[in-house]
Amino acid sequence: MAALNNRQTNSQARLSLVSSVYTKSEVTQIRLRIYIPKCYLQTPVISQLISAYGLVVNITKAMLQPNTDQEAYFDIELRGTEAQISHGLAYLESLNLRIVGKPNADGDGWFC
Repeated sequence: MAALNNRQTNSQARLSLVSSVYTKSEVTQIRLRIYIPKCYLQTPVISQLISAYGLVVNITKAMLQPNTDQEAYFDIELRGTEAQISHGLAYLESLNLRIVGKPNADGDGWFC
């Protein structure tokens, strides 16, 4: 009987581990606006998200005016696992970029 109980416990532990790994490997999506200061306009910030962190990046809007004092920005959708997105966001934060999230991906404009 103890062996049966132990076997059930091991089986439950395995199922729990598999489901948590499965959940962490599911693809998710977030929307962001990333403000790019002039000092990073020649830096491949978006390219790094794709190549170094394996994220799918969809640029939905961009405002780049390098000859003005206006701050550049990208509206982007990031798709990947939670871990990939977390690492990508840590990279953006390490550059001290201003990042604004969009909580409702189905809504219309960014700032209505």
